[in-house]
Amino acid sequence: MTDESSIHSEDRPHRHRISVEDYHRMAEEGLLGAGGRVELIEGAIFDMAPAGDPHRRTVRRLDERLRQAVGAQGIVRRHASLRLGADSEPQPDVAVLRARADGYHHVPPTAADTLLIIEVSDGTWHYDHQIKVPFYARHGIPEVWLFDLTSATVHFFRGLTGGHYTDEAATENPGLTFLPGLTDVAVDLAAVLPSR
Repeated sequence: MTDESSIHSEDRPHRHRISVEDYHRMAEEGLLGAGGRVELIEGAIFDMAPAGDPHRRTVRRLDERLRQAVGAQGIVRRHASLRLGADSEPQPDVAVLRARADGYHHVPPTAADTLLIIEVSDGTWHYDHQIKVPFYARHGIPEVWLFDLTSATVHFFRGLTGGHYTDEAATENPGLTFLPGLTDVAVDLAAVLPSR
């Protein structure tokens, strides 16, 4: 009689991780669906939730304010892929990147290029908070802001140490907020969250 505890871990099925190259080949072959919004997180393909009007408005406001604040000191991109290792290509709602002459047109930015990630959560709190924030920390993203539209709250994740954020704060009344990695650059977040 075989006891389950005697089965070696190598005898159990393992999850097959998809590489970024496999992911791109699947997209080229049309296997990810026409126009489907997906992202690759640690070898797994995740469907991205459809963006409703509050989500789109919030992302647009963030993009406008950040571009104005950052100017030539950095690059602001929305819904653009980041290359985080061999098996991850997330598409954050907004990313603030280090300035680069080619504007990342020929090669996707990496964690080393990224100063700030912003995710806007409209019914996707668990995925954004429990999956994506720790994932960004493991990959060395220095700071993440999570806009929770359901509770009209902004969560800040900072103090990256050992693959974890040690400084977490939240507010319903965000104001002037400094951006990491840029000299004296701040953005006024007061009018970004939709009014309740």
